Amino acid sequence: MHLRRKVWEILDFTRKDDRASRIFATGMLALIFLNVIAVVAGSVKGVEARWGAFLHAFEVVSVVIFTIEYLGRLWACTADERFHGGVAGRVRFAFQGMSLVDLLSILPFYLPFVHADLRSLRALRLLRLFRIVKILRYYSRLNLIRRVFEAKKEELILTSILIVLLLVVSSSVLFYCENPVQPDVFSSIPATMWWAVTTFTTVGYGDIYPVTLLGKLFAGIVAILGIGMFALPTGILSAGFVEEVQRTKACSRVCPHCGREIK
Repeated sequence: MHLRRKVWEILDFTRKDDRASRIFATGMLALIFLNVIAVVAGSVKGVEARWGAFLHAFEVVSVVIFTIEYLGRLWACTADERFHGGVAGRVRFAFQGMSLVDLLSILPFYLPFVHADLRSLRALRLLRLFRIVKILRYYSRLNLIRRVFEAKKEELILTSILIVLLLVVSSSVLFYCENPVQPDVFSSIPATMWWAVTTFTTVGYGDIYPVTLLGKLFAGIVAILGIGMFALPTGILSAGFVEEVQRTKACSRVCPHCGREIK
């Protein structure tokens, strides 16, 4: 039981002052970044042709390390009171968000060993990029992003609904304005939504645009509204980051034992 708890403390980085935990976390961070670089570089034909054997060997070594890490977490997780209960506790741990990320990061390597025709599933190799999400385990500051989204989720949901409503309304109105003169371009409301998206985001590829006077007038209104609508989530997230940073600083000035302010 003592060994299991020690392994869990190292793997889960529960003690920031533990040297073994820091070394393990630093090593895993470096391995994750190198894996992402290897996946990106492997998509270049020249690099794949010259360094393909090395990249494959690095992939095998990385998967072995990530697999040992995953199995080690699965074995030692019962040392945490949240996952007590033997098999039941390990099942709860296996369905945690980060545990699923750990599994998805190694799953593409083992797929070819399944006795089935997996040629149509080659796209699943992109799941290797899930390894970059594992950074959240070892860099606690990135949890700030998660806390901000959790604190502002209601406001973000509301603005998302408003954006979708504006997208549907603008696409519908412009469809009825332009369809009589451009039936091939504005062929349906879903097809017109592509114009609405590029207008909202101020990209404006120019592949689809209004030519009627009424359509141009409404398109100008939509462009102005789109700038304002997309500025709303930005302001909400910015305010959330400021609030969360201030809350973190305030908590850091409080003694964790007595709750008094540290001067």
